[in-house]
Amino acid sequence: MVIEISKDIEQYKESVIWGLTAKQMIYSLASVGIGGGLVLLLYQQIGLTASAYVAMPVVAPIALGGFYTYNGMSFYEVMRRKIQMLFFNCTLLYVSTESETELKRLMREVEVIQSARKKCRKKGR
Repeated sequence: MVIEISKDIEQYKESVIWGLTAKQMIYSLASVGIGGGLVLLLYQQIGLTASAYVAMPVVAPIALGGFYTYNGMSFYEVMRRKIQMLFFNCTLLYVSTESETELKRLMREVEVIQSARKKCRKKGR
């Protein structure tokens, strides 16, 4: 008897039915239900093909919520972070500390420190 064990135990997912996890099953049922409902609702007004095209953008994010993962984050977490980075990210301001005036000021400080050390050495002799 051979029992296969995943080498990476953290990747193990327990399947509920048809090899799907509980999360995948819930999102699958939700997307099929909502998509089917939209198609049935819109079928009489715009036809079968057009109602399927209208249902696709509604169903796709729902289905991705159950199946898509990136670096351990779900689809909704990834999208939230992308939107946050696009619209709510603070701009970074770079201020150089190596401008000409700053370097002159630093050189004056170094000269003052060096002259103070020379005075201390002369007194110590």
